[in-house]
Amino acid sequence: QVLVVESGGGLVQAGGSLRLSCVASGRTFSSLAMGWFRQAPGKEREFVAAISRRGYLYYADSVKGRFTLSRDNSKNMVSLQMNSLKPEDTAVYYCAGTSQYLSGGYYSDASYDYWGQGAQVTVSS
Repeated sequence: QVLVVESGGGLVQAGGSLRLSCVASGRTFSSLAMGWFRQAPGKEREFVAAISRRGYLYYADSVKGRFTLSRDNSKNMVSLQMNSLKPEDTAVYYCAGTSQYLSGGYYSDASYDYWGQGAQVTVSS
């Protein structure tokens, strides 16, 4: 059983920054690709960013240039640095992990086996 726990998030004004962290335990962390998804009220969950086991990065167009994802295998952790936040970034952010290798990338939430409980990010205008 893999346990995924997010931390960070909160309330910030538009233009501000927040950092989300996610720790996964119960499996060799370096064997996992990790991703972030978000879900706003009344909307479907959407892909935000992902990082493969080898460190390849994937970003949604809506966050490219503003969000930066990184991983630290020594700490079993991934971190999502979110800059220049906009009100439309308001959502519950979920960290997820998968042991699958996906040559086409890690954009689909169906590809992930392990999920955290979510962290609220609210951006005020």
